[in-house]
Order: sequence, then structure tokens, then C-alpha cells
Amino acid sequence: MDFWSSFITNLLEGIVNTLKILSISIPFSIALGFLLGFIKLYSNRILALLAEAITALFRGLPAIVTLMIIFFGLADFKIYLSPFWAATLGFILCGSSYISEYVKGAIRSIDVGQSEAAKALGMNKMQEQLYIILPQTIRRALPGVSNEITYMIQYSSLSFIVGVKDIFSVAITFNSLYFYSIEIFICVALIYLLLIAIANIIFRVIEIKLRYPK
Repeated sequence: MDFWSSFITNLLEGIVNTLKILSISIPFSIALGFLLGFIKLYSNRILALLAEAITALFRGLPAIVTLMIIFFGLADFKIYLSPFWAATLGFILCGSSYISEYVKGAIRSIDVGQSEAAKALGMNKMQEQLYIILPQTIRRALPGVSNEITYMIQYSSLSFIVGVKDIFSVAITFNSLYFYSIEIFICVALIYLLLIAIANIIFRVIEIKLRYPK
């Protein structure tokens, strides 16, 4: 089998593995990020401090260190995760920590008078958060969330460090065997650019759908 046929076959497998990781880590990062953001501002002091601590920890650690701790460090406590799930969990923790800050900022930007209006209408705290705060938070946090998803696609390439056969893993393996650096890494760059372009288009469509009516 020549270089190109072998490279493309393995690259397709790497693309599938990368997409599997992203298809799980992106929605869970968004969901957990919103949950942490709301806990920071609307929960009791203990839970709020816990959410802040989690956010500070995983925003402070480089993503590669987080992956190493999850994959290798947890094994010392007899917790064994496959490379796929270690990478996925690491990206969820990193991504949600950043997203929670966008969510917190979006909530704080909402006029406090809207909460008072919700109370005047007889809404309880849960109804206020669900019908008044959450829709506006989604709109206001969306640009930041979109930006973080772009970063997640980029640092998904770090999953090779724990043994996942992803796009970047295939690239460095074939580069070490054939030394076709320009051809290999241009292909990889184009794939990541395409993935990011698709993500940006999706978020752009969502942003248009959620735009405030004029």
C-alpha cells in the first residue's frame, strides 16, 4: 500500500475518532458550563464556592496536564479510563469551566429589574431562571460559547497524548515514517479549518435564530 492510500485510510479513522470525542464533549461542556454558571450565582454559598473552585482549577491547568492527570493520575487510585474517555472527560472539564464564566458574565449583564418584574408577576425563583434569565443568558453567552467550541476543536488534537488515534496522532505517526511534513500537515490543517468553519456556521445560524426581533 502506497503512502497516500495508507495515509488517507488512517486519517479517515482519525477523523472519525476526533468527531466522536467532539460529539460528546461539546454538548456536555455546554450543558455543564451553563449549570456551573447558574450554580455560581443562584445556589447556596457552599455549592457556589465548589463551582468556583472547579472552574478555577480547570481554567488554571493546561489542557494537556488535565489529560495526563485523568489518564495516568487516576490510575493510581485504581480508576482506569480508556484513552477515548479520558480525553473526552478532560475536554468536558476544561471546556465547561470556560463556558461557565461566559454564562456568569451573561447573567450579570441582565438588568436586575427583570428579576423584580418576574417576582411582581408571581414567578418563583425556578420560573424566573427558566423563563426570564435562561433565554437571555443563552443569547448573550452564545458568542463566548462559540469561541470556546473553536478552541475545543483545536485542542482536541491533544488527545493523542493519552493514546487516542485522532487526526493529529495519524499525522505525527506518518510524518515520522515518511517525512512528508508539508503534505501531511497541510492536510491536517485543512481538516481542522473545515471543522471550525462548520462549527462557526452552525453557531452563526443559531445566533440568527435567537436574535432579538427588531
